Amino acid sequence: MEDRTLQIQELTVDRSRYDTSTDIKNKFVAKPGITEALVKFISTSKNEPKWMLNKRLRGYKLFKETAMPNWGPDLKKLDLDKIKYYVRPDATESKKWEDVPAEIRKVAERIGIPEAEKGDLSGVGFQFDSDMAYHNLKQEWESKGVIFENMDVAVHKYPKLVKKYFMTNCIPINDHKFIMLHAAVWSGGTFIYIPPGIKVEIPLQAYFRMNAKQGGQFEHTLIIADKGSEVHYIEGCSAPQYEKSALHAGCVELHALEGSRIRYSSVENWSKNTFNLNTKRAIVHKNARADWINGNLGSGCTMLYPSSILIGEGASSDSLGIAFAAQGQNQDTGSKVVHAAPNTTSTIWAKSISKGGGIASYRGSVRILKNAKNSKCSVNCDALLIGNDSVSNTYPFMKVENNDVTLSHEASVGKIGESEIFYLMSRGLTEEQAMQMIVAGFIEPVVKQLPLEYAVELNKLIGLEMEGSIG
Repeated sequence: MEDRTLQIQELTVDRSRYDTSTDIKNKFVAKPGITEALVKFISTSKNEPKWMLNKRLRGYKLFKETAMPNWGPDLKKLDLDKIKYYVRPDATESKKWEDVPAEIRKVAERIGIPEAEKGDLSGVGFQFDSDMAYHNLKQEWESKGVIFENMDVAVHKYPKLVKKYFMTNCIPINDHKFIMLHAAVWSGGTFIYIPPGIKVEIPLQAYFRMNAKQGGQFEHTLIIADKGSEVHYIEGCSAPQYEKSALHAGCVELHALEGSRIRYSSVENWSKNTFNLNTKRAIVHKNARADWINGNLGSGCTMLYPSSILIGEGASSDSLGIAFAAQGQNQDTGSKVVHAAPNTTSTIWAKSISKGGGIASYRGSVRILKNAKNSKCSVNCDALLIGNDSVSNTYPFMKVENNDVTLSHEASVGKIGESEIFYLMSRGLTEEQAMQMIVAGFIEPVVKQLPLEYAVELNKLIGLEMEGSIG
């Protein structure tokens, strides 16, 4: 671990590779706002079956009838009538990087995706605004029956599987207002199916880039791990910096069937003009496991609470997340778990950093149902404050309907103290270096759970956000 830490600390980050927009030719840019005509156009342009169009139209109807959330961060600055809900670049999905339009390929190269794919990944997808520009799975896994597809393509190639699992019992389209919106205008994303007994040892990755001004991105991720299988999936996200608001309202559905394991890692690095209102949930069957590892920073407002529903005996789930809120940012994150079967276990470990007036909130929910005897759940929330005007909030909710369970909740809030800074400075560090080292130690539990390239990235990004913390 020591060598890895040194590697991380020695690297620097060029923020321009995320914040700079790209001038490209688009084949279609929707006018701001959402209409039934647009919903029908999206479905028609993808040549979707009637059942998917009906799902979209039902989502649209529910969205129009449902009020904005009246809890959590203030969403008044999000004008939904000014968002462009469908932006298609002039690109056809390719399995070769050389066939991707040059300007889009340059963005992928700037972020480092083609290089990472060469040795560290089993497959990669790269989405640009509403469409997938590149998608490829290594032959080794194709030959074993692994499916790794653009979600749009999967609707046509695997209709029975998609119809069975897409926004049915995991995240139904009436779940909340922004899922209703997602159901109406979703585009692109990832579909993964792992056959029984197959263990994909090298991660699969998708990267979602939102480029359009006042744009919206609504990718859909659906992962099905069949009996006894294993997969690790990684998502990265970013967007350029604009003055106008943008919206990300993706959806992630995980189905961990009996004895399987799904590990989902994500570093969401949207720009500060982005409202990140994402929804992620797992259904976990008998003796199966779903793990969430999340890094949230960059966006001006985030509402994100990865959830696991443990419906099979012996099911388990771990959630580990870090949120970073700097000036002008409100990071409202956490995790939810429902124990719906006996002998289920879960852990939630949420860490947050607030700097320069930023607001970081843990919002979590634990429910243990009547038949979930011998279940265990542990919740731990750690917050670090930098500056006198930074804010940390904790909103835990627990409902236990069975006395034969073990449940614990711990929360701590701390500031970087003068004595710690003085000690490190006496060892030759500058004040800013000392502060960055303390922060690096605080986030280490999250970092060491990520693949190396993402651990490096998260450290670099938080290091960049820490610049100017002194004075």
